[in-house]
Amino acid sequence: MFDEMLSMFLQSFWETLVMVGISGTLGAVVGLPLGVLLHLTERGGVLENVSANRAMGLTVNAVRSTPFIILLVAVIPLTRLVVGTSIGTAAAVVPLTIASAPFIARLVETALREVDRGLIETAQALGATTRQIVFKVLLPEALPGIVAGLTITFVSLVGYSAMAGAIGGGGLGDLGIRYGYQRFLPQVMLAVVVILIVFVQLVQSFGDWLVRRLSHR
Repeated sequence: MFDEMLSMFLQSFWETLVMVGISGTLGAVVGLPLGVLLHLTERGGVLENVSANRAMGLTVNAVRSTPFIILLVAVIPLTRLVVGTSIGTAAAVVPLTIASAPFIARLVETALREVDRGLIETAQALGATTRQIVFKVLLPEALPGIVAGLTITFVSLVGYSAMAGAIGGGGLGDLGIRYGYQRFLPQVMLAVVVILIVFVQLVQSFGDWLVRRLSHR
């Protein structure tokens, strides 16, 4: 019995790692350039375009304001189209990615706003292109803030992945619901909660350490 439970916990933890890792990475791939575009196109930005900025901002805000449990259900048709099923770890990655991308975009935008405006103006005066401003001024200067934002995102995704268990998304959340709640095994639920807390602490600690290293370069 113990070996069976241990195997289930290990499998569920691996599924959680996969969900959080893949969705966080894909979310960053979409959210990072989106956050840069939001910053560049805002009023007074390097590529000022108020109309485009508002359109992107409305889309980002619409997704961010949708409760995740509702988003899980709402994107089921898209999930089936992408991965061929609406249950399981692979299926959970789709709504997790959709939820994380706009979240990351706003955090990146906020981090970029903290960059000294004088550095950008100096780069422009020296004839730097928009690409050079982004990759040689904005991103390097905002890197600690961006990493801090990504850390927050991955921590949030751990909670979201547990919520995905409510619709058969797999992972520790699914294990806690099926065994801890439906089969009345509170010790399983407690173990799941403890593992999630430790996991979140490790992610947060690593992110904080990385931010400190980048800040003291």
